[in-house]
Amino acid sequence: MAGGRRSSVAASLQLPSVSALLLLTIFSSNWGHAVAKFDPANMTALQEHVSFFDRNKDGIITPAETFEGFVAIGCEIAFSTAAATTIHTALAFKTTPAGAPLPYINIYVENIHKAIHGGDTGVYDAKGRFVPEEFEGIFKKYAKIRRDALTYAEMEFMLADNLDPLDPSSVAPQVEWGLIYTLASDWLGFLHKDKIRGIYDGSVFTKLAEKRKPFQSDM
Repeated sequence: MAGGRRSSVAASLQLPSVSALLLLTIFSSNWGHAVAKFDPANMTALQEHVSFFDRNKDGIITPAETFEGFVAIGCEIAFSTAAATTIHTALAFKTTPAGAPLPYINIYVENIHKAIHGGDTGVYDAKGRFVPEEFEGIFKKYAKIRRDALTYAEMEFMLADNLDPLDPSSVAPQVEWGLIYTLASDWLGFLHKDKIRGIYDGSVFTKLAEKRKPFQSDM
């Protein structure tokens, strides 16, 4: 069942070829970029959300780092390739500072609020800050079986409720939430409140990666 959900998530990314990511990686390694200007000690929740993928913590996320991050949390190579390619294609241009050299393929943590997509639950404000009232509203409105968790059906209903048919980027939350549900829901099929909170501040990614470390060390 989990495998089927992961397959549907991968299908929604339309799986670009591996060569696309490799090409982006070559560019990100050999071309210049703007200097990142952000304060790691005072990040917004949205900046924290993406900073897991900033593997060297320089404020700039390259396609290779995004690929590495997805592999670290347990995603397959094909999915990680597709995710990195799709995410950077969609977000790099929006977050790149003015005057940065071409090509625009890196994501700048300082400007990630400029890439807030349609279909968002409202838990981030326009600057990417966490809004507690909106977060609690998720459970008041959609958590019917348990007040501190969502089932897959409840999550799907929430995502459908927030879908903006006029904004193609509003499908992005479906991919992200579907992935986290596959990796972090419990054996009864509940995605708990702490895991959902971790989606918004990125801590769920760190926990998933830490959980996988013993398996990686045995490989």
